[in-house]
Amino acid sequence: MTTQAATFELEMTRFIRAPREKVFEAFTDEAAMSAWHCPRGLHVGEVSADVRVGGRYRITMVTRDGTVHGTSGIYQVIERPSFLAYTWTWDGEGDVAARTSLIEVTLTEKDGGTHLHMRHTGFPDAAVRDDHYQGWTSVFNRLVDYLDPEGTAGNVVVVGSPISPYTRAVCIALAEKGVAYTLKPLAPHVPDVDAIHPFGRIPAMYDGPLQFYETRAILRYIDEAFDGLSLMPTSGVTSRARAEQWYSAMDDYGYDAIVKRYVLQYMFPSGEGGQPNRAIIDAALPDIERVLATLDAGYGKRDFLVGNAPCIADYLAAPLLYSLSKMPEGPALLARYPNVQRAQAVMQARPSFISAEPDLAGKGEASNVTPLRKANAA
Repeated sequence: MTTQAATFELEMTRFIRAPREKVFEAFTDEAAMSAWHCPRGLHVGEVSADVRVGGRYRITMVTRDGTVHGTSGIYQVIERPSFLAYTWTWDGEGDVAARTSLIEVTLTEKDGGTHLHMRHTGFPDAAVRDDHYQGWTSVFNRLVDYLDPEGTAGNVVVVGSPISPYTRAVCIALAEKGVAYTLKPLAPHVPDVDAIHPFGRIPAMYDGPLQFYETRAILRYIDEAFDGLSLMPTSGVTSRARAEQWYSAMDDYGYDAIVKRYVLQYMFPSGEGGQPNRAIIDAALPDIERVLATLDAGYGKRDFLVGNAPCIADYLAAPLLYSLSKMPEGPALLARYPNVQRAQAVMQARPSFISAEPDLAGKGEASNVTPLRKANAA
């Protein structure tokens, strides 16, 4: 074996709520490796593992378009269940593929689970090392999914108020994908939100140590990282553009008219004597009518904004319109738009929507962290 000098190295740690023996087995059992040993958005194609000093292993990782990335190596040290060392070489040509690096995994019992420490040495430069950091972070997220009693809810944490239409859109999307998650109910601009979002907005999301903010970016990550129902139309570029168009319309115009200038006046009144400000409400009503008329024409005879399945635009429109329906003028406004009413009845009957339904009367001010496990909506 020929190895180059370890000029750049990577060290990572994770706590896994599983016995050390199970974590070690996950690194060495072929069936277990098939379940987790690739980044999110890929799947494991083939695994072989001759787990003995001098034995070889091989793993292939397959993208959604069928591209195969393969890696292989030789076991150097096996000390069950505490330590494992093996070489790592990517398939292909070029300096990175030809370079053999070394992985050392140390497992220590801690707090009823396992502390994992990985040291990966032998990278040719900082850029390659940093690429591997992103990849290993995602791979270890899948390892936690595989071993943690909460499944993906051990990694995926949505941070935001349950009454926020944007938080709800993310929760609906996760439920549509069948991804278990934990909701950490927090208002905008509190320290835990500011720590993730530079502008203190909600929602934000953790996937293990990875952090994301801005609803559209979170939805894109969810769609590409997890299997299950696509959050975007699959029927072509025109349909995907329409989905983006409708999402932007709801984001730019629907939220402003329905929530910012209307719903919030009833939930957090700014008028004299603690009453809703009628001037703000009355000015918002014509713009709400315009949004509803645009949606009514957009739905036509369909139940969803694009095609025959829900997409990101529906996931945002549904909580916006639900909030409208709970306000004093809301039912009368919606009654004028039968296509909107029909489409919303369909969305509100989906398990994903029901799972994210907020307590508007109580303003959603839950204080505890709630793990949610929802099946993929049909």
